[in-house]
Amino acid sequence: MPRLALDELQALAQRALERAGASAEMADATARALVAADAQGLASHGVSRVPQYAGHLKINRAVGAAQPRVLRAKGGTALIDAGDGLAFPACALAVREAIDRAGEHGIAFSGVCNSHHFGSAAYHLGPVAAAGMVGFAFGNSPAAMPAWGGKRALFGTNPIAAVFPRRSGAPVTIDLSLSEVARGKIMVAAQQGKEIPLGWALDAQGAPTTDAKAALAGMMLPAGGVKGAMLAMMVELMVCTLTGAQFGFEADSFFVAEGNRPRIGQAFMAIDPGALAGNEVYFERVETLLAAMLEDDGVRVPGVRRDDLAARAQLAGVEIPDALAAQLRELAA
Repeated sequence: MPRLALDELQALAQRALERAGASAEMADATARALVAADAQGLASHGVSRVPQYAGHLKINRAVGAAQPRVLRAKGGTALIDAGDGLAFPACALAVREAIDRAGEHGIAFSGVCNSHHFGSAAYHLGPVAAAGMVGFAFGNSPAAMPAWGGKRALFGTNPIAAVFPRRSGAPVTIDLSLSEVARGKIMVAAQQGKEIPLGWALDAQGAPTTDAKAALAGMMLPAGGVKGAMLAMMVELMVCTLTGAQFGFEADSFFVAEGNRPRIGQAFMAIDPGALAGNEVYFERVETLLAAMLEDDGVRVPGVRRDDLAARAQLAGVEIPDALAAQLRELAA
């Protein structure tokens, strides 16, 4: 597999998205997010998504010229319209609004409607941690999981993420989808012709499968059974009822070119520790918990592995499959 420097991969992804119809701003914001995911070892949310995004741009499922805007704002809340474009510029605007409003009100909630796939949920929370605030991110996605007891895909895999800044060192970063595994991992396995473990997904007939392509045509299993299904429902309600976004069952799959504009939603929350017990108490409490955790061998702080991989990638670049590299070069040509 070829190994590419991060700036080379960024330029390649950006050119591919621009050639597909994305504005320079949208292509830059999207490519940066995808390359950051690859650098952290999250290939399922990295440049493997570029062909998918480019396909949506070319047939107008995603609007390359969209400009995100604040639709409505009141106190500690703001609603952002992504304009049917790729999600990253709109999410960046929503996060800026949340930080600014939390600085004034102590806590803020920003929602995004008319949006698209937003990649790694935790990526968007970097500016929140940099501002010394606690952050949360939520997003829905096209239907991939049934309601508990149901027989048809209704909820998305609906990722959630949280970030907790520290007095020194990298923040605690937690990022997970509410399916047994992120659907993007199955997408990568399908692209590479690899099997998936039993317990990840069901095929279209509801039978357990190790065939990645059959899994993409079927349903994901929720993490933790009924608990994961209920959490997915909570996210679906939060990011859709408060923003007017489409539910997962109203959005066509990202994994095919044809389909409707997904118009899904995202939500971000920022909390200023200084508005509550105070920054010093907050930092002391964070470090006390981490110190207790690290007394056990084998425990690591969430986010540390991603940060280590990203630091290595800055020096050594990242490897991507030959077929993907060829596809990116073709799209960028």
